[in-house]
Amino acid sequence: MLSKLKLLAKDTVIYGASTMLARSINYVLVPLYANKLSTFDNGIQAVVYANIALANVIFSYGLETSYLKVASDAIKRNGDERPYFSTAFISLLATSTIFALLMVLSAPALAVAIGLEPESGTFIRFAAMILWLDTMLVVPFAELRLKRKAVPFAVAKVMGVVGGVVSTFLLILVFNAGLSGVFIGEAFGSLVSVLFILPVLKNLKPFFSAGMYKDLLRIGIPYVPTGIAGLLIHLIDRNLLIRIPQQDVERLYGAGFQASDITGIYGRVAAFGIALQMFIQIFRFAWQPFFLQHADDPESKPLFRQVMNLSGIAVIVLAVACTFFVPDLVRYHWGGRLYLLPPKYWIGMSILPWIFFSYVFDMISTNLSAGLLITGNTRYLPVVTFAGAVVTTLCCWILIPIGGMDGAAVSILAGTAVMCLSMGYFALRVFPIRYDWGRLSLLLGAGLAFAAWHGSLLRFLEGYGVTGGLVLLVKLLVVLLYLGFGTAIFRSEAAAVMRLVSVKLRGGSGTP
Repeated sequence: MLSKLKLLAKDTVIYGASTMLARSINYVLVPLYANKLSTFDNGIQAVVYANIALANVIFSYGLETSYLKVASDAIKRNGDERPYFSTAFISLLATSTIFALLMVLSAPALAVAIGLEPESGTFIRFAAMILWLDTMLVVPFAELRLKRKAVPFAVAKVMGVVGGVVSTFLLILVFNAGLSGVFIGEAFGSLVSVLFILPVLKNLKPFFSAGMYKDLLRIGIPYVPTGIAGLLIHLIDRNLLIRIPQQDVERLYGAGFQASDITGIYGRVAAFGIALQMFIQIFRFAWQPFFLQHADDPESKPLFRQVMNLSGIAVIVLAVACTFFVPDLVRYHWGGRLYLLPPKYWIGMSILPWIFFSYVFDMISTNLSAGLLITGNTRYLPVVTFAGAVVTTLCCWILIPIGGMDGAAVSILAGTAVMCLSMGYFALRVFPIRYDWGRLSLLLGAGLAFAAWHGSLLRFLEGYGVTGGLVLLVKLLVVLLYLGFGTAIFRSEAAAVMRLVSVKLRGGSGTP
């Protein structure tokens, strides 16, 4: 089992290093947007990008996951997966072109539909271009993951981000392109990634099979409503915040703010959930091919249980650490010249703990989803994600007028928790595994308690005149205390990780 965990860890490290590098480079755009664009423009960008994420699901309609499944099965049978590659790529090329043209032609109406003015239709047209380019990457990136070619995958991802970030800086700072520069830079970055995956297209043949396409759709189509509902859990907040009545905005935040300003502030602050979002994305890249390859192993269920424990521990500890330290990073005046977010954004800082802990439930759901895909019971996925989306939407509808940004963040946490519970209900019926729910719940409950105590700790320290570096030291000690608590609960898993690290440091490859 240890050797297989090492295989997963190796792929996760490669995907992780590239994703962390790409996201870190990309994240320098957040202070650029916050400092060079108005909160109003940031609101428009937040809403359009939220809906780009939703539209991405429609453009790819589940073919990434379905291609991984059918191609993996073909390889296990010593078959040829290239006909599936060509069928999937050609179908996405055709459908994404149609979808993008429809967006361009109906751009003003789509802008109004998502809560913007018709004049924002220009940004919808830019979004169509971004979506078309991103869809061209879906099958080639899946192929690289399937063949465990993590390095070419990483290079294409990172270089795309570098190209997008550099072009965005030039467009905004040099050419004063404003909000348009944001979208043009993103499109250029996607184009760079397309250029780097061109070698993968050597598998592309002028071949299309209706039967293979049917197989791909059978597995992939359930991911469309599932994907939309899953994204709604994290994106419906922006779409409803942009519609918050002006009287509620003024009651909650005072005069001088509009709904677009609040949406922009919320979007920029919530973006600091990137640390956990990135961790889950890294894990997912390695996890899906891993569990498909090891599904038939006699020790698969104990192996998956260990993966759940290790990934759960990591994401909960990370959520606690982010709750304690991210606000300090945001408020720090870097070089006496730059804030990551200017002070006008700090009114949204209270949403961070809710956002961070919502990703804990995302991680657990990601682990549980293996059972549904392994057994082919993807028909349950729409039920799972729609349950979470309905709860998120209802909570947003009720809580946003009452609590504004905080109401939206609490709604996200509620929706992800319901989705996780629903995923567990269906996945464990078709693929039973005895997970360590008691220990995981204890660790999560303690983490929520530590996060809730964070504000009281700061007020206590301020009351005794403790400031600056001493506050950071106390916070570090508290987080280390929590980490020690988690290690005590999961002693065997901690020992397994130490053995894995020990073998790696000694340069060994076998089981110690």
